[in-house]
Amino acid sequence: MASSLTKDSPNSGEKTFFGHPRGLATLFMTEMWERFSYYGMRALLPLYLIAPGGLDMDAGTATAIYSVYLSLVYLLAMPGGWFGDRVWGPRKTVAIAGGVIMLGHLTLALPSEGTFFAGLGLVAIGSGLLKSNISTMVGHLYDGPEDPRRDGGFTIFYMGINMGAFAAPLVIGTVGENVNWHLGFALAALGMGLGVVQFLMGTRHLNERSLVVPKPLSKDERAATLRKSMIWLGVAAVFYIGTVVTGVYTLNWLLVPITIAGLVIPVMVLTRIKRDKELSASEQSKMTGYIWFFVAAAIFWMIYDQGGSTLSIFAESSAENSVFGWDFPVSWYQSVNPVLIMALAPVFAALWLALNRRGKEPSTIVKFSSGLVLVGASFFVFLMPLTIAGDGHKAAAMWLVAIYFIQTVAELTLSPVGLSVTTKMAPEKYASQMMGVWFLAVTAGDCTTGLLSLAGVELNGTGVVALEATLAVAAGIAIFMYRGKVKKLMGEVR
Repeated sequence: MASSLTKDSPNSGEKTFFGHPRGLATLFMTEMWERFSYYGMRALLPLYLIAPGGLDMDAGTATAIYSVYLSLVYLLAMPGGWFGDRVWGPRKTVAIAGGVIMLGHLTLALPSEGTFFAGLGLVAIGSGLLKSNISTMVGHLYDGPEDPRRDGGFTIFYMGINMGAFAAPLVIGTVGENVNWHLGFALAALGMGLGVVQFLMGTRHLNERSLVVPKPLSKDERAATLRKSMIWLGVAAVFYIGTVVTGVYTLNWLLVPITIAGLVIPVMVLTRIKRDKELSASEQSKMTGYIWFFVAAAIFWMIYDQGGSTLSIFAESSAENSVFGWDFPVSWYQSVNPVLIMALAPVFAALWLALNRRGKEPSTIVKFSSGLVLVGASFFVFLMPLTIAGDGHKAAAMWLVAIYFIQTVAELTLSPVGLSVTTKMAPEKYASQMMGVWFLAVTAGDCTTGLLSLAGVELNGTGVVALEATLAVAAGIAIFMYRGKVKKLMGEVR
């Protein structure tokens, strides 16, 4: 398929991918198939957990598992990047990651609760390994940050993400819900398998830098790392074997430590960077300003990621999932966001450019606060279908579509800005690590959701939804009101 999307370069006669290096086609297809498998499984996950023919869990436990799983994917992106930088190099790490993800989906396809959780763990590990390194390889295709094709290349690459995310619920979701849950998970494995095959076939088009381990571990470092890893693994094994043998083990023994770690680790990482005495006064100031963005982002993702859990579980039980009398699977709601991203992203890019030419483009702070207010507004809208369902009626599907629409606009306002401000405000010493720090905001948000669920909080209750909505709107207003102070902390960054 990659070759059919290539064309001859008018300058060199070499084949390109829409004017970009051919290696972009390889990475585009790899990411598309990986996202196809990931989003397909993700669309099925909460529905399978609550289904009588699945694991038949209550909504709170299902939401907790879903949230912990998402948090792990983003939490493991940091060690995944570390493996690429210090152990295997980006190309080898991505190839291994694809195999781990495929094995995880195959394990999910086995009809057993034990293998199901093992499969979730494997997919999370593989996704963490792949996430940072495949983006690194996209950057390797270009002649440094000043290459004029670079931004366009990343735009095409992210289109692959959304193409895979759009198609996955329609294919995997339909098969999983209407035919067999485990066959749906097996289709996710097939998708990742296709991604691995075409990645291995297309590696000759990638930059040779992707084979290089940028900062390989020394012999002593490798031995120390292995020793520490085995000690921690041994402690965990002894602890969990002990809980099983004594008969006190429950699922919470696994979920609660992960959610707490997902909240503690981001605080530890930010504190360590902030206290680094090697940072200049300017870098210290920027890190103080960045913490505002980080906390706000955690609140944003706490609400946004419930689109796949709280909203999906609500749709399963309380929504009229039909259009003009035609019924559709609940998992199809998860295709709304990616199709809207593909439709609206060019509109937003053109809008910001047009406003910039007139000197009226909103600042980073204004965009960020707008995203928070909008995601809060989406949950205020959620109160309407909740009220309708509370009166004993089924809520119309368009209520949910409206919520996803508002959240997508919020995402386009906040997420690209968050990525950009992370790279701009990163201290030079931590330049390569700060993208992982941004992912930790997602981890913190999802772990908050998981902890609330484990504490017995009913996340689709009107009171809780109203409280979350108010929190997001208040956070957005606070950032806007204190924009002068935050702008001063940001220094020259705008």
